[in-house]
Amino acid sequence: MHDIDPDFTALPLRALADAALGRARELGAEHADFRLERIRSQTLRLQDGTLETNLDANDLGLSVRVVVKGTWGFAAGIDLTADGAAGVAEQAVRVAAVAAAVNREPIELAPEPVHGERTWVSAYETDPFAVPTAEKIALLAGWSRGLLADPRVQHVDATLLQVKENKFFADLAGNAITQQRVRVHPVVNAVGIAEGAFDTMRTLAPPAGRGWEWLTGDHWDWAGELERIPGLLAEKLAAPSVEAGVYDVVVDPSNLWLTIHESIGHATELDRALGYEAAYAGTSFATPDKLGTLQYGSPVMNVTGDRTAEHGLATVGYDDEGVQAQAFDIVTGGRFTGYQTDRRIARLTGAGRSNGCAFADAASSMPLQRMANVSLKPAPDGPSTEELISGVDRGVYIVGDKSWSIDMQRYNFQFTGQRFYRIENGRLAGQLRDVAYQATTTDFWNSMEAVGGPQTYVLGGAFNCGKGQPGQVAPVSHGCPSALFRGVKILNAIKEGGQ
Repeated sequence: MHDIDPDFTALPLRALADAALGRARELGAEHADFRLERIRSQTLRLQDGTLETNLDANDLGLSVRVVVKGTWGFAAGIDLTADGAAGVAEQAVRVAAVAAAVNREPIELAPEPVHGERTWVSAYETDPFAVPTAEKIALLAGWSRGLLADPRVQHVDATLLQVKENKFFADLAGNAITQQRVRVHPVVNAVGIAEGAFDTMRTLAPPAGRGWEWLTGDHWDWAGELERIPGLLAEKLAAPSVEAGVYDVVVDPSNLWLTIHESIGHATELDRALGYEAAYAGTSFATPDKLGTLQYGSPVMNVTGDRTAEHGLATVGYDDEGVQAQAFDIVTGGRFTGYQTDRRIARLTGAGRSNGCAFADAASSMPLQRMANVSLKPAPDGPSTEELISGVDRGVYIVGDKSWSIDMQRYNFQFTGQRFYRIENGRLAGQLRDVAYQATTTDFWNSMEAVGGPQTYVLGGAFNCGKGQPGQVAPVSHGCPSALFRGVKILNAIKEGGQ
């Protein structure tokens, strides 16, 4: 366990919070919360082993959110003085006064126990910002040179995204919560060219709520994965194009996490299901009248939201409304049993306590209801990926994510992947190209016959889940095992594109 960075705790966190919250109270706020955030990020990109991008950013600011006469008010600033903080609170109250004229839905928040003074730090070993930049560049360059030494690889892109997020949250209820979390996302992408055609092969290592150890420790077999890429790429370039039809499909966790994100994670955000996200990224077919009755998937489908998962990208100690992180059920035995909520939506719908899904991507952003780590549980004594494949006579095995498309209600979708293998009589029979799978959300998940055991489980995810207006991005993980689906529609993506 690391300590909170001393240069963050040295900031006048409590004094600024007291000034802001005290002023909000004086001006009649029924609720007020304060955040001071510092988000440090670094992006490194190499093209063919040569540094192309070295970008460091440090976002520091404070914000105040209030409820005045049942109306939200929000303001943010960068003046880290008591007068500056009080001024932001005054501005938030003024915003609420203006907005009250058009507000038709009084804001009430679900109750949450007061946690008082708390400190939480995510699970990582080595702070990536403590590692010299030259050392990081050297590692990525070495990986790139190793791939370029193989004649089957013509170009290599290597990228490393790193974020350290510090937050201090306080509210009128008496909370004072300081948090720190770290995340990294390394990606290596190889390009091959053969007979006038080109294709790519990317590493499968997911982004993780870890530190530098994710690239250098024994948590992921980087050497083995990079060694396999040239051969996989050459095989992909030479592979036949898939024949469209209906196949049984085994989906690897490196691909399935994204299908979970789009067709379950977003679909079960309660604000979306109620229509609050309609203007940007759509609503949801999983409307409140279906809660408890909709057969979302087959009986082997058990999905949870979890803000406590170790190394999860959406893992926190407390959310941006001071709600303690927790795990909760979304789909149980295939039945739709729960939504993701924040305090306002939980109270509005009578859902009880919020399950801690409020998040703002910077001090300048107002918290939104955002996705937890939404994950598909493995079967406790479930099969290996090889055993799942052995149960398929004619099918496709899908590995790695690539492009996707899903409609505004999170119901009709189409996904591709990094690589695909023909399955014949229970065995892999070489790669295929141009594969896409298409289904409706409920048809797809109800076709899931089996899920793999814990040995197949991988925590995937992304740094850049988008939502809201103005748009915000949030990191989120999705764990899942390998899974077997029967009778899935497979498209030939090239022919579908008219080529």
